[in-house]
Amino acid sequence: MIVNIWLWFSLLVSAVLLIQFVLNLLLLPRLRSDVAPVTLPRVSILLPARNEALRIRSCLESLLKQNYSSLEIIVLDDESVDATAEIARALGFSTSPESKCRLIRGAPLPPGWTGKSWACHQLAEVAQGEYLLFTDADTVHQPETVSSAVAAAQRAGCDLLTLWPFQTTVTFAEKLVIPLMFVVGGSYLPHWLLVWAQRSPWLARILGSKLLALCGTATGQFLLFRRQSYFKMGGHRAVGEHLVEDIALAREVAKRIPDGWRLLTCDGTRLVSCRMYTSLGQIWEGFTKNLWPVFDGDWAGFWLAVIWQFLVCVLPFVIIAFYSRPELYLVAAILICLRVVAALRFKTSWLSVCFHPIAYSLALLIAVNSFWQAKSKGIRWKDRIYRDQASPQ
Repeated sequence: MIVNIWLWFSLLVSAVLLIQFVLNLLLLPRLRSDVAPVTLPRVSILLPARNEALRIRSCLESLLKQNYSSLEIIVLDDESVDATAEIARALGFSTSPESKCRLIRGAPLPPGWTGKSWACHQLAEVAQGEYLLFTDADTVHQPETVSSAVAAAQRAGCDLLTLWPFQTTVTFAEKLVIPLMFVVGGSYLPHWLLVWAQRSPWLARILGSKLLALCGTATGQFLLFRRQSYFKMGGHRAVGEHLVEDIALAREVAKRIPDGWRLLTCDGTRLVSCRMYTSLGQIWEGFTKNLWPVFDGDWAGFWLAVIWQFLVCVLPFVIIAFYSRPELYLVAAILICLRVVAALRFKTSWLSVCFHPIAYSLALLIAVNSFWQAKSKGIRWKDRIYRDQASPQ
């Protein structure tokens, strides 16, 4: 009896995930490089950098090659102890307030802030643009990126535009785990519901702010805010304690959809690339920072998510070797189909598809470690320790 319930539960959930993933993809616009903005509002590209000497050069060189004329680029050196600032200066970044390529020194981290939110807050305070583009030092941008993003933001009239970059993976660990970002991000949240709510004000009012906020998500590697909207919602100050500030900001925008706000997520894999981590150790540390904090202190929600994902996404592949049931094969086929669609659309590694149960088990272990670290000695990130904290919405 219990086995039958588990099998049918797994079958139902896996089918829902696949259907939702396809719906989300159908409504996910690609960022187009052949569409120019109607006007050229000033854009401030804001780059927080803490000990990024190994990768900031490629990022800055790509930003300096943007074909968008009304632009300023501001780098904040967040108490780096490596050559981050020297590299920026060598590329022409100046401390002069009048410079279009500006380097500023970050102030010490005050209580009640995480490092990245504090750095982004300082950047926003000195930015002059009508649009504020927050990006990361591990990204590389094609010359048309800013122009394409502004054009898309203008067409949609959005308050926040975010995108999914192409994820560069080199080592086996990267190829195994990083592609799961697209699977989880694309199948677990109803992006289609946000799109429909923004098109139909009556639906947004029915769904309400709390439900819409739960559906909001974004990628911190690329956040293009309308300046007025950013400051109206409180900017990074509103999420100052949150370790997953990009998703927290998206939720702040999403909950205002009934008031006419707009959140747009795009496929930016043709224009922006990112190599988040370079080893298993970095992957472990990086996702440990994110996976428990994203639940905003919801113990029940966290453990429920871990348990059902293990039961549906991992256990069938283990049991299938010892127990023959048609439902098991169907669950496995649906999940592999989902993985194949994700790999084709976002050009991720096929190794993650082939080793799906191993990849997913590793991701769940990192999630459990995230919870454990937060509840014990604190989460370590960028040589700072963050004690367990939630940012209720």
